Amino acid sequence: MTSDKIFAIALMFLIPFIAVLVPILLGQWYGIYRKKKTEEAQHAPVGSVVGAAFGLLAFMLAITFQIAANRYDTRKQLLLEEVTNIRTGYLRAGLIPEPYRSSTKKFIVEYVDLRVDLAKDLSKLNTGLSRSQQILDSLWRYTEALAEQDRSSEVYALYTTSVNDMINSYNQRVSVALQYRIPPAVMFVLFVISFVSMFVLGYQFGISGKGNLRLIILLSVIFAIVMFLILALDQPEKGLATINQKPMVSLQQQLHGK
Repeated sequence: MTSDKIFAIALMFLIPFIAVLVPILLGQWYGIYRKKKTEEAQHAPVGSVVGAAFGLLAFMLAITFQIAANRYDTRKQLLLEEVTNIRTGYLRAGLIPEPYRSSTKKFIVEYVDLRVDLAKDLSKLNTGLSRSQQILDSLWRYTEALAEQDRSSEVYALYTTSVNDMINSYNQRVSVALQYRIPPAVMFVLFVISFVSMFVLGYQFGISGKGNLRLIILLSVIFAIVMFLILALDQPEKGLATINQKPMVSLQQQLHGK
C-alpha cells in the first residue's frame, strides 16, 4: 500500500472526526459564553432540539449507509454474474473454428488473470482496465469476422451472445465500483445536519456545565468510525471493503488446469 493511499485512508477517518469535534467545542464555548451573559440560556429547551437534531442525523446516517451497503451487495452479485459469463464464453469458444477458438480461449484466460491480479493489487488498475478493454475489443472483432462468414449460424450466435455478456459485465462492474458514488447532495446534507447537531449538543454542554472532553472525543471517534465504514464501502478502490474473489480465483484455476 502506497503512502498516498495510506494518507487518503487516514483522511477518511480524520475528516469525520474533526467534523464532529470542532462543532461540539464551538457549541460548548458559545454555551459557556451565553450562560455568563444571560440566565435565559439555562432555561432554553435545548434538550428537545438536541433530540430532534440527533434523530435527523440518525436518519441521514441510515440512508447513507444503506446506499453504500446496496452498492457493496451489487458488486458481489456482478462478480458472480461475470464469472458465469466468462465461463460460458470459454466453453462456447470451443464450438467455433480455428484460429478464433484458440485465440479466444487465450484471451479469456488472460482476462481472468487480469481480474485476479487487480483484486490483489489495485495499483495496476489503469493498466489492467486498459488491457481488459483491448481484450474485449479483440473478442468482439472475432464475432464480426464470424458473422461475415455465416450470419445464420446458431453456434456463432451463441458465441456472440457470450462475448456481449462479458462486455456488459465488464462495463457494469467498472461503473458500479469506480464511477457511482454516494450522491454529493446526500453527503452535503449529512454534513450540515452533523454540524448543527454537534453544535447544539456542545451548546447544551456549555450552558449546563456538564461538558467532558473525554466524552466529546469518544463521541467524535464513534461517529468517525461509522463514517469511515460508509466511505470504505463507497470507495472500493481504497482496498478496505474488497469483495471475496474466490469465485474468480476458482475460475482461474479451472482455466489454467485445462
